[in-house]
Amino acid sequence: MAYADQQMSGNKVVSIIIVALIHVLIGYLLISGLAISAVQEVVERVTTVDIEEPPPPEEPDEPPPPPEETAPPPPVAPPPPIQIAPAPPPIQTQPTIPPPAPPALVIPPPAPVAAPPPPPPPSQARGATTRNERRWAARIQENYPSRALREEIEGTVGVRVTVTPEGRATNCSVTASSGSSILDQAACRGMERYARFNPALNDAGNPTTGAYSTRITYRLN
Repeated sequence: MAYADQQMSGNKVVSIIIVALIHVLIGYLLISGLAISAVQEVVERVTTVDIEEPPPPEEPDEPPPPPEETAPPPPVAPPPPIQIAPAPPPIQTQPTIPPPAPPALVIPPPAPVAAPPPPPPPSQARGATTRNERRWAARIQENYPSRALREEIEGTVGVRVTVTPEGRATNCSVTASSGSSILDQAACRGMERYARFNPALNDAGNPTTGAYSTRITYRLN
């Protein structure tokens, strides 16, 4: 049956193609001015074409036996839908961090024993000393007071003077009187006028103010 239908369809397609060609040819003949009779003759020939139908297919001898009835399978309940929850967010676990170790106790080394300071330089301090004492002492004796000479007064006078950094005597004072004011005054005047000294020095060796004490004896020859 399928083969006959297929063959019949093929013949129809061929007929349709031929008819289409005829129409095209008719149009061409009409345009080219051919005789109408020629066109009609061709149309009659085409329209009188018989299309033979294919013979029907032969019927089968015996129908096939019906299939045995089988019991329908038991109904199967669909499994319940499985609800899949979304995956929970990953849990970030932080390992237990042990407490920091206490800082190591660093014991600094003992401080080096400081060297003892160098001993101070020896002190250069000294008192005032006389300079050319014999010379200036003789000049004091030469200036024996004239009044004491007339009255033949003798005696020894104790005096104390301040020695300046330049080695001169000043601020004379009587520490032991001779018993005669004339000799006492003459002794101080002579010391301040004629006496010369090496000045006193401080610890650094620099000249400084000092003091000097002495005794002057007035004696007649």
